[in-house]
Amino acid sequence: MIILKDVDKFFKSRFQKTFILKGIDLEINEGEFVTIMGPSGAGKSTLLNVIGMLDQANAGEFYFLDQPVHKFNEKKRGEMHKNFIGFVFQAYHLIDELTVYENIEMPLLYKGVKGSERKSLVAEMLDRFNIVAKKDLFPHQLSGGQQQVVGVARAIIGKPKLILADEPTGNLHSKQGEMIMELFKKLNDDGVTIIQVTHSEKNAEYGSRIVYLEDGAITSDKNN
Repeated sequence: MIILKDVDKFFKSRFQKTFILKGIDLEINEGEFVTIMGPSGAGKSTLLNVIGMLDQANAGEFYFLDQPVHKFNEKKRGEMHKNFIGFVFQAYHLIDELTVYENIEMPLLYKGVKGSERKSLVAEMLDRFNIVAKKDLFPHQLSGGQQQVVGVARAIIGKPKLILADEPTGNLHSKQGEMIMELFKKLNDDGVTIIQVTHSEKNAEYGSRIVYLEDGAITSDKNN
């Protein structure tokens, strides 16, 4: 599903290149649940953003579903991202001015899904995550755990093939965090590929494989 070949990401200053990712070789198959770990500043979030097409590598090859993403322009990358990828962030990234219902509906608007279909898909999500009673509330009226549940619902409503989660339980207490991880496990069991960045050994246990990153390079890649 994902193939990265010799991928570099760097910043150029006048006299030197500062590498954030260096010589990344990585293959991820459809249906895997992969955890990316490593110290702060190792390049984990940058790697996730490159895979999620929110950022572009400076060198190397990137294939997603057999398509050469490294050859795509921004518009084409945006289309791929929109159609195949769901993102879950540590900071939730919900839109404050929109209700729970509207936040969850957002990706469907981007995709141009018709009104009646949007309505039934959002209703299904609200039901699935037991948040029907919260649909007219705004993010600031929810607990952290509830906000992250809305974030997950928004990420999966478009039925993505891949979910990228960046420290998804970082701001949650342990019970809420466990609930989110169980949710990911269930999605993975249903065939969704998941890549998570985490510092939590406990969260890593939900996945089938751990990739360690240090100073922008992969130092180990082993099955869990």
